[in-house]
Amino acid sequence: MKRNYLSVVAIRLTTLAALPSLILLVGTAAMSQGVPADNPTLDLNQQLNSPLNNGIQRESRQQADSLMRQGEQAQQRREYEKAVANWLQALDLYQQIGDFEGQAQTYSYLGVMYANLGRYQQAEDAFRRRLGVARTQQDFQGQIYSLNNVGTVLLQSGSYDAARQSFAEALLISRSIKSREGEGLSLSNLGLVAATQGNYPEAIERYEAALVLRRQVKDPIGEANTRNNLGDAYRSANRQQEALTYYRFALRLAQNSGDIPNQFRALRGLVQSYRMTQQYPLAFQALNQHIALAQKQGNRREELASLRFFAELYRATGNLSNAQSYYLEAIALAGALGETEEAAFLRNDLAQILYVRKLQ
Repeated sequence: MKRNYLSVVAIRLTTLAALPSLILLVGTAAMSQGVPADNPTLDLNQQLNSPLNNGIQRESRQQADSLMRQGEQAQQRREYEKAVANWLQALDLYQQIGDFEGQAQTYSYLGVMYANLGRYQQAEDAFRRRLGVARTQQDFQGQIYSLNNVGTVLLQSGSYDAARQSFAEALLISRSIKSREGEGLSLSNLGLVAATQGNYPEAIERYEAALVLRRQVKDPIGEANTRNNLGDAYRSANRQQEALTYYRFALRLAQNSGDIPNQFRALRGLVQSYRMTQQYPLAFQALNQHIALAQKQGNRREELASLRFFAELYRATGNLSNAQSYYLEAIALAGALGETEEAAFLRNDLAQILYVRKLQ
């Protein structure tokens, strides 16, 4: 019985300014899709069922499978270096017995973990090795997702032309094998490259084409991601009403599918667009949803984003007393999380508030 391993890994990255959340792929077609520290893990219980004739090979594979599960457990405990060590040991065993599917799975896990740790060169290397396995095996789906993962890492590290080339190659393969899922993913990622470079008309065109395909294949996570990408592009192009429409739809999709990262993205987008259009009551309404979700999920970094948004909204509405209170809360949380750069920015904003209040 052939093993039902996952050919791609979805990792989400919380990125700065122009880059929306990216997602790398191990099991789902999702956003280039950015990477929070808590990326979803894969179900390893579905992996590796085919019997081996050689007893030594069978024992080695069982040991490798066990190491993969131990790595997953370490990842869940946030013992990331231990997870990497387990997966590297598993990889060595899979290589010794010539198990290409096990190697492919392991390279995907390693690529996602390295990206989560900000080790982009190692992430790129792992995904390129995963791509090499896919090419050796003539696994075209594996090639599509590996190329999208390589492109995502390149985009995150600022290599825009190389990222575009990787996504374009994935698009070409997708069309050659008539993979609408792969085509939608690749188009969405090409849109992200354009948006990152400030070419919003091209980004919107790419995203709209991707959206059609993602709806056709009934991919709610991918669709919500692309709708959030469209919201970001329209917001950056100062077309706030279109942005709001896409964020609202993305939020409903994400809520219906239990997609927490896209809920956060949509709510952040709504807050920003409502603020830009001075619809402050609606901005506060969306922000209250955002902080409630962050607290429910125990996501302190999203809670930090909420506190910063509250401070900025109160500042924009002239309520400097409340703004000051939220800046102080945000600074304290940023310090607790070790976000020293964010804390410095917040302290600078707070200093401006204090100066204005002193003059009043």
